[in-house]
This record gives sequence, C-alpha cells and structure tokens, in this order.
Amino acid sequence: MAARIEHLVTSGQFSLDGGTWDVDNNVWIIGDDHEVIVIDAAHDADAIATAVGDRRLTAIVCTHAHNDHIDAAPELAARTGAPILLHGDDLPLWKQTHPDRDPDARLADGQVIEVAGAELTVLHTPGHAPGAVCLYAQDLGTVFTGDTLFNGGPGATGRSYSHFPTIIDSIRDRLLALPAGTKVLTGHGDSTTIGAEAPSLEDWIARGH
Repeated sequence: MAARIEHLVTSGQFSLDGGTWDVDNNVWIIGDDHEVIVIDAAHDADAIATAVGDRRLTAIVCTHAHNDHIDAAPELAARTGAPILLHGDDLPLWKQTHPDRDPDARLADGQVIEVAGAELTVLHTPGHAPGAVCLYAQDLGTVFTGDTLFNGGPGATGRSYSHFPTIIDSIRDRLLALPAGTKVLTGHGDSTTIGAEAPSLEDWIARGH
C-alpha cells in the first residue's frame, strides 16, 4: 500500500522570549496501514496517539524545537517507543522546553527517512530557528516546511535564535529549487505550492521580514 499523508490540528501555546501566544499547529502523519512517522508532535499526545492508532510509529520528526512543535514529543515517544529526531543546532531551544530529556537522534542535511515505501529527504533550512529542517517527499510531490515557509511568506524571524537573511537564503536555495507543483504543507495554517510562493520572493526581501 502506498504511503499517504494524514493531517491533524492541535491547539496550545507558543512561548519564547517571555511572551506566550495561543496557536493551532499542523501535525502531519505519513505512512500506510502498518507504519507511520509523525512530523511535529504538537500539544496533544492523546490526539496524536489516537490518530496513529495501532500502527507502528517509527519516528517523531521535529522540524524545529520551538515549544509548540515539540511539547508532546516525549510523551508520545514514551507511549510508542518511537525515537525523537531533531537537528543538533536546535538543541539549545529544545532544552528550554525539555531540559531533562534529549532527542534520541540528530537529523542531518541530506538524510533520508523511509516510511511505508516513501522517502523523505531532510533539508536543513535555518532562519526561523538554527536547526530548522524541511522534509521533501519527491514521490508524494510534497515538502513539509514547518515554520520555514508558509502560505504567504517566510516564517517569523523577530525573536531569539532567528535571522531573516538566513531564512531567505534557505527558502531561495533549498525550497524554491523544488518543482513548482510541489505541495507545501506547513506548520501552521493553510497549505500552498512552491509555484504559488516563488514569485513573491523579491517582495519578501524588500519588506525585510
């Protein structure tokens, strides 16, 4: 059976630099009737575990370590035995939320994660966070962008550990190089495509945020 993409929205709070905001997060589940991975275990381990059901969860992949994307990861890992994967450059952010629980393995640029016959290639895309990654599934015509690229522009870069010129470089060099028809499944909000976002690059640069 071919891999498919399932979508769950969970709600909670994002906290950084002394501020807290209510947020809705996209949780992506990729796999088949037997095995899956979860991208960004946000807020609600119960809801995510229910969506996974009796399938084998082979990995919990973190696009970055802001608390709203990782807060449910240790509980989900404890319940399922799945390893938590995070890029090493985001360990300082991770430690702000989970000081006593390390990720189980570090993501590397170019690494391939396999699930249910699908291959997801890790693209290191710093800017929103130092260890931010996107996951490109060529066979599914999809890239999971976390908070690097949204419907309408780049992820936020106004807080600690973020940098606007870096996120622009990541989007230009790593994401806009993908086929125009590639679906962009984001960490928050609506999906888009590479082709829909690419024409706005110069406008984003001109606005500088």
